[in-house]
Amino acid sequence: MTALVLFDFDGTLADTAPDLAAAANRQRTRQGLDPLPYEALRPVASHGARGLLRAALGLKPEDPGYEAVRVQFLEDYAAGSTVHSTLFPGIAELLARLQGHGLSWGIVTNKATRLALPIIEYLGLAEQSAATVCGDTAEHPKPHPAPLLLAASQAGFSPERCVYVGDDLRDVQAAHAAGMPAVAAAYGYIGVDGDATAWRAEACADSVEALWPAIHALLPSDVRHALSDRAEQ
Repeated sequence: MTALVLFDFDGTLADTAPDLAAAANRQRTRQGLDPLPYEALRPVASHGARGLLRAALGLKPEDPGYEAVRVQFLEDYAAGSTVHSTLFPGIAELLARLQGHGLSWGIVTNKATRLALPIIEYLGLAEQSAATVCGDTAEHPKPHPAPLLLAASQAGFSPERCVYVGDDLRDVQAAHAAGMPAVAAAYGYIGVDGDATAWRAEACADSVEALWPAIHALLPSDVRHALSDRAEQ
């Protein structure tokens, strides 16, 4: 039997932070403020509108005017979400490697479908993904296990034959709640004070190049043995 490798999207497969930061800075410009440096916004790129608007404007969901700014931010982001977003270098090769070994892969993101799918399609991932679950696909978003369990079901795998890779604590929490081992993508949107090693993931990859050995070590034993036998032939 084969296995399924599931990935978070923003900060794990794709570097979407430049377009997210640009949309956040547009909200500052709309209020007559100077844009913030990209470096100030990148660490919260995985936190969606809530994190970006707090970093850009100090706004919290309970603040007056928050909802109007959030709606405008999402409109601006949707209009410019594929300007600078790219796959992280090495991700295309990793996905091809997984497929070359007979492994399936999919995407589980908390980004809403209307925002996620255009980027996923733009980056050429939609057709090859065995399952794509967005933040509004399952009944609950991560860290709830529902999105991961739904993706596994859609792809035809039991949770114990899956590995999940993500760049946020909630990714690890969701994986463990779903009964899957997790790889922490420490190269993602963690921030200078973040410590991915504290998330209790089964493996931690500080670069895209480190993902394959981390994933390989967590695959079901029969898959690892089959890959080893193939390598020896």
